[in-house]
Amino acid sequence: MAGHSGSRRVIYAALAGNLAIALTKFAAAAFTGSSAMLSEGVHSLVDTGNGTLLLYGMHRAARPPDRTHPLGHGRELYFWSFIVALLVFALGAGVSFYEGVIHIMAPEPVVNVKVNYIVLGLSFLFEGSSWLVALKEFRQQKGKQGWFQAVRRSKDPSVYTVLFEDSAALLGLVVAFAGILSAELLEIPELDGVGSIGISIILGATAVFLARESKGLLMGEPASPDVQRQVLAIAQDDPAVQRANGILSVHIGPEEIVAGLSIEFEDHLTAPEIEACVERLEARLKKEMPQISRLFVKPQATGTWEQRRKAMAEASDES
Repeated sequence: MAGHSGSRRVIYAALAGNLAIALTKFAAAAFTGSSAMLSEGVHSLVDTGNGTLLLYGMHRAARPPDRTHPLGHGRELYFWSFIVALLVFALGAGVSFYEGVIHIMAPEPVVNVKVNYIVLGLSFLFEGSSWLVALKEFRQQKGKQGWFQAVRRSKDPSVYTVLFEDSAALLGLVVAFAGILSAELLEIPELDGVGSIGISIILGATAVFLARESKGLLMGEPASPDVQRQVLAIAQDDPAVQRANGILSVHIGPEEIVAGLSIEFEDHLTAPEIEACVERLEARLKKEMPQISRLFVKPQATGTWEQRRKAMAEASDES
């Protein structure tokens, strides 16, 4: 899992910032009585826990295959990413919404409001630093793809989860500032509670998006078209292969792909010669495409493969 060094750096940066910010926000909320500041404290605390869960998921995903998990444990990262999305929704958005409603129904004026402004300014600085680290790493991963296209195609949720959480945190700080400032200037303390509800909406939208992406990874997403074409080209290049018909693939981790190849071998080949061809393919893929962690080869006529491919395409259209 050496490829996760960048992801770990992003998460460690977010963890350090979020823990310090959470403690500062809770202290400011207790001192001033601000609902929006309390919601922001809960938000930062949830983000801290989420970073810990992502690190735990990466640790669990790095375990080698065993008897009960012969294809490895890579999907553990996807599972914990889904749990992170649920926590953002249940704890972050839920608590913020509750606090907002309570302070609208029973408003209390914010005292020592300057403390909140100082804390919000420092928080924006620290969150922005963490956000820049995540943004830099994500830019390296996405290449020339568009932002949302890169997220949809990404098979490593650790970086974009932190990036979206930090983005939601920055937006939440802006909303909290607007709620506190408007409550002070207009002398309407209910607006502080409205700020909390605004933060809950931001967190809820972020959680829904992250949960949707994690769901797709958990169910199993195929390798990118470029990876599939490269695997087929390597197979087609072997002299024993008459035609590499196609590939079925699924990510079981960010850099772990299980691939099934449909190949029509030359008619004159014996069983030992076919076995030798498969061994050559495995050796070459291991050298040139180490992300192919498991390879299964099925001898199959091209016509049979085309029939089954069309059947899968029709089933996909119907669903």
